[in-house]
Amino acid sequence: MKSFSKRTAHIQSAIFSDLAVRKNTLLAAGKPIIDLGIGSPDLSPPLHVITALKHALNNPDAFGYADTRGSISFRSQAAQFLAKRYGVHVDFETEILSLMGAQDALSHLPLALIDPLDVVLIPDPGYPIYETSVYLAGGIPVRMPCLEKNHFLPDLAAIDHDLLKKTKMMVLNYPGNPLATLAPPAFFSEVIDFAKRHDIIVIHDAAYIELVYANKSAPSFLAYKGAKDVGIELHSFSKTFNMAGPRIAFAAGNKDILQALYLIKSNIDYGVFPAVQEAAVSALINHDEHIDKLRHIYQERRDAFLLPLHKAGWHITKPDATMFIWAKIPTLESSRTFTFRLMDEANVICVPGVAFGPIGEQYVRFALVKPTNELSDAASRIAEII
Repeated sequence: MKSFSKRTAHIQSAIFSDLAVRKNTLLAAGKPIIDLGIGSPDLSPPLHVITALKHALNNPDAFGYADTRGSISFRSQAAQFLAKRYGVHVDFETEILSLMGAQDALSHLPLALIDPLDVVLIPDPGYPIYETSVYLAGGIPVRMPCLEKNHFLPDLAAIDHDLLKKTKMMVLNYPGNPLATLAPPAFFSEVIDFAKRHDIIVIHDAAYIELVYANKSAPSFLAYKGAKDVGIELHSFSKTFNMAGPRIAFAAGNKDILQALYLIKSNIDYGVFPAVQEAAVSALINHDEHIDKLRHIYQERRDAFLLPLHKAGWHITKPDATMFIWAKIPTLESSRTFTFRLMDEANVICVPGVAFGPIGEQYVRFALVKPTNELSDAASRIAEII
């Protein structure tokens, strides 16, 4: 058999595969595993969303091909949501595009926007698809260090000028995965100015923009002057509305970028299942109470998890947003060694920070995807062994 595509050489799954194997071994041995690894919500969508989905399934037309751009009702409601929540005004006809989850866009945007050997700036640490999608498109991903001393923001002024001549695109994620950091108001203005000076397309992954705590708010990139001139923003239903399985999201912003993405997608898929779009419309229309409740749940979970660890002397900064805890390892172990020790000795699963890039080596990520009592139990187990 001939060899497979060289593109797959850059797709890293070893760490996650090793975690899965070790988890299965421990479960087979009867160990009481608490899995805080993958950030898949354990909560259900609002009841009215489930009801809307059931109702939509009774429509025979729901089972035909969908418009890749998204239904008019979905795109119109998405535009209204942006206006109400963030003061962002977009034309739903040309500046909104439906997606099969935010990862749909993240995996296909490099195919639409870059040529082989073009440079794409990505955060380090950052969500793995940012790097993988660039490699699959033949581009060159270049990591921007997001250091704790810089409040986990990239230092744009430190990027090599010659490198910028080859740079076509930049991906940002605030608040994000694994970094639960809120971008200060001046940051996006700086990004827009930087992108204009160097002719760079900006993709802001806003999947966690609604998961903020303690009366804080996460700004939309699109709310800043000039944002639509240089980029787009991705909004996901997976975390905001606990709709990870149905796969729905939307991209908003620069119409030319969206048209390029649409061109790729229209040759690959046939749009989001119409019944799921109807459910998403219901989510967008009746969102306030649900989002407020969701924020309260995750804040309670965050506090319950961190309390035993703080008492044990592991001083983890409380995140202001997201469903993740990004914690600096309290020992001299590597992130991988520490992670597997937690699995073996505490029966708690997290993800080693190195899975998100070299800068993450000194950290681990916990996902708050269990009820409060289980999170407290997990933290107490960890506290006994650190």
